[in-house]
Formats: sequence, C-alpha cells, structure tokens
Amino acid sequence: MRLASRSIPLILFAGFLALPVLAVLASWLPIGHGDATAGDILREMASTVLPTYVWTTLWLSLFVALGAAIVGTGAAAAVTLFDFPGRRAFEWLLLLPLAMPAYVTAYAYTDFLQFSGPLQVGLRSAFGLEGRLLPEVRSLGGAIWVFIFALYPYVYLLARTALGERAAHLMEAARLLGAPLPRRIRAVALPLARPAVAAGVALVLMETLADFGVSSYFGIQTFTTGIYKAWLSMDNRLAAAQLATMLLAVVLALLHLEHRAQKRMRFATGGGRAGSAEAQPVRLQGAHRWAAWAVCAVPVVMGFVAPVCFMLRPLAADWSVLPWERFVEWTWNSVRLGGITALLAVAVALALAFAVRRQPDAVTRGVVQLASIGYAVPGAVIVVGVLLPVGWLQAARPQWGVGALVTATACGIVWAYLVRFCAVALQSVQSGYARIPLNLDASARTLGAGSVALLARVHWPLLRRSTAAAALLVFVDVMKELPATMVLRPFNSDTLAVVAYQLARDERLGEAALPSLALVAVGLVPVILLSRTLRSR
Repeated sequence: MRLASRSIPLILFAGFLALPVLAVLASWLPIGHGDATAGDILREMASTVLPTYVWTTLWLSLFVALGAAIVGTGAAAAVTLFDFPGRRAFEWLLLLPLAMPAYVTAYAYTDFLQFSGPLQVGLRSAFGLEGRLLPEVRSLGGAIWVFIFALYPYVYLLARTALGERAAHLMEAARLLGAPLPRRIRAVALPLARPAVAAGVALVLMETLADFGVSSYFGIQTFTTGIYKAWLSMDNRLAAAQLATMLLAVVLALLHLEHRAQKRMRFATGGGRAGSAEAQPVRLQGAHRWAAWAVCAVPVVMGFVAPVCFMLRPLAADWSVLPWERFVEWTWNSVRLGGITALLAVAVALALAFAVRRQPDAVTRGVVQLASIGYAVPGAVIVVGVLLPVGWLQAARPQWGVGALVTATACGIVWAYLVRFCAVALQSVQSGYARIPLNLDASARTLGAGSVALLARVHWPLLRRSTAAAALLVFVDVMKELPATMVLRPFNSDTLAVVAYQLARDERLGEAALPSLALVAVGLVPVILLSRTLRSR
C-alpha cells in the first residue's frame, strides 16, 4: 500500500508529460468524431497531399542520411586514424556546426546565394552575364545541403569515439598478415565503427524529420510542414493529429534503430593494447596530408564559417538600421522562457532520478521512461498533442478558460518544452547519480537521514555539476526551439528563434542576421564544453 501511494504522484506527473503524445495517438479513436469522418479525412489526404509529403520526406531523409554518413565518418576517420598538421584543432572545430541551428544556416545561404544575393550580383557585374547563374537555393537540393553540413557532427562524434576505441590487436593482426593500411582501415576499423555510424545517422534523421524552419522557409512539402498547414491553414485538427501520428511512428522506429546500434557498439569496440603501434595515428605526407586537411576543413567551412560570414556581412554594412531595442526584448523573452524551463526540467529530473535511486523497481523505472517519451518527438507533434486535449476540455468546460490559460500565457509553451526536453535533463542527472556510490545512501540512512536530508545534504553537493550541465543543455535547446514556440508563445512574446524565422520569411535577411547570430553564440557554449570534455578524456 505504501509502495502504491509513493508511485501515484510519479505516475500522475509522468502522465502529464506524456499526455501530448498519448493525445496524438488517441486521434485515431472514435472520440468526438465518427469512424467514417476519420476514414474520409485519411482517404482525402491519401489522394491529394499525402503522397507528396511521403516522397519528399523520403528523398530528403535518404540523401541527408547518406551525405551525413559520408561527411561525418570521413572526418572522424581523418582525425582518428591519421596525423597531419591541424589535426588537434580539427578535433574540436568539427563540432562547431552543432551550435548553428539548421534554419539559421538556411537563412545565411539564401541571403548570399539567391538571385539578388551578392555572389550572383557580383558575377553578373564582373562578367557581363544575365539571368540566374546558380541553382535555386530554396529547393530540395538546398535543404539536403543545409542538413548535411548542419547535422553531420552527430555521426562524427559517435564514429570518432568508436574509431578511437577500435580493437588495436585486430588491426595489428591484420598488419602481421600482410594487409596494407587501406585494407586494414576498410576491412577492420570501419566495420567496427558501423554501429556508431548507424546510431549517428538515426539521430540525424530524427533531427531532419523534426525540422520545421528549413522546410517551411524553402517551401518543401514534408510531414512537419503538412502538420502545420493542416492545423493552421485548413483548421483541421484531426488531419494534423493523424499526420503527426505517422511522423511519430517513423521517429520511434528511428529511435529503436539508434538504441539497437548503441547496444551493438558495446561489442564492436573491443579494447586493445593502448601502447600498440596500430593505436597511434598514421603520419601522412605529401598529397595525402592535403587530402585529409580538405576532408576536415570543408565541413567546418560549409557548416559554420561560411554561414557566420554570410550573416556578418549585412551587419557590417550598416549597424544603424538594426532593431536594437526590439532585440533586447526578444532576448529577454528567450532567456526568460529558457530559464523557467531549465529550472523546472532540472527539478523534475532530480525528482524522477531520486525516485529511481530510492526505489528502483519496475513501476518506477516504467514511470521514468513514460516521462521521457517526448525525447525524440518533433516539436510539431508536441504542439498538436498539447492543443488537442486543451481543445477537447475547452469544448466540454468552456467556463474553465483552459484554452486561454494555455495559449495566452506561458503555461502552454513551458508545458511543451518540458515534454520535449525533460529527458535531456534527466539523462544528465542520471549520469551524475551513476557516479555516486550506493554505500553513501546506506551510511546516511544509518545516521538517521530521511529522504529530504539525503537529497539535500548528500546527493545535491555531488550533483551540482550534473544539474548545471542539465540546465545549460535545456536552456540552449529552448532558445533554439522553433516549431513549438511559433504556435504556443504568448501574445507579444516573440523570441529570437521566432523573430529570425519571421524576418527571413519576409525577405528581411539582413535584419534576421542579428537574432540568428545571437542563437549561434548561445549554442557555442555547450559545444565548447563538449570539446573540452572530449579533449580531457
């Protein structure tokens, strides 16, 4: 009885976090509409827009996955297996595109490469040419380019770790059998990194499917843009929910693939002798050195250096036209929402992680997994899932004013943020708990410490760094989140991400550079910390 009473609050809270996802799944049930209506909407979508959404999303995902795998694995192999000038610098420079939201990269390339951009204008003026000289940036090919160089670090990080922990004794055995270096890399090192590459590609695909900014700005008909059109343009919440369900099914399948690949990495990265000659990078000479340098330099330039330079150009041209007063307001809104969500997410993560620590039974672990269900759910799906139960409750009890509470205040958007990013904080806090020995808990209980004293006086001092990292990660994710913020933000509470998207959509790309660069600066903080952690290891 006591066990059940302890689990009830956790179950209720986890249900609150999982409610948006469950509401989307419930859109297929005959609640508030008939089966015939649901079937009619699905058949209508299947005969009109659904094939376009499916094929566009499929081709986009296929080419992004292939490109990110090639770029990320090639860069990881270069800095891990070989030694050349600048290798140490490239180890952390290759992480910089993580600080650049994909939609910001899209704005930067569009401003520079479009028909009226400085590159085509300069070429026409210099060579006396006319018409379009470069392919249209706002296209499926342009989106593939943006996603590849914005998301390849996911593959690079995991592949670099796997290659760094490669089985040195197997490489050495292949060398003793007479296999040349290219064959040893192709037949031994890269197959050992294959699970890591698969896990990284799954993460890349989840980010691609969750994107709204790039697809909407480039006019690409993907599932995410279709969800927003169904909800906001066609005013059909059922169609939006069913599209969101299809997208959710694909994302969950990718998440399952990522988990399987992570498990296989345990067996694929067998240890070798650290002092083995094969564990040391091979020093390159001549043309091979320049080739390795190009493999590492091109992703950094395309994913970070070039977009930043493109955005700095309009700022350097005329600083006086920039909306500095509004910029302070947008920054404050972003920081306020990020700070509130970070504090709440850390508090929730501490409560859930402490519950698992004190009571590691199947019920508690299941509750924690339920609360983490929003980890890989796209923002578009969460928006639909938040608004669906609110709409049902508003129709049933209009006097309660639930709709105004969720859409006119910060409650709705903070709820959506918590659903999406609580798992990020929980993962960091649980990693901190893994480093605290269980005998400390037993000693504290022997001395008469209760649950509150145990958490405050024993666990908290040892979890400060983990909770600080969790708060920072959630804060940065909230600052960059676009789909949920666009729909659920309170009135007159535009954030940096929303303003950057709106200014770019209105072709005011020069003004969009200021909030976009602010988002990049914020995103650099966790990237710098990550690079320092990898170097210390």
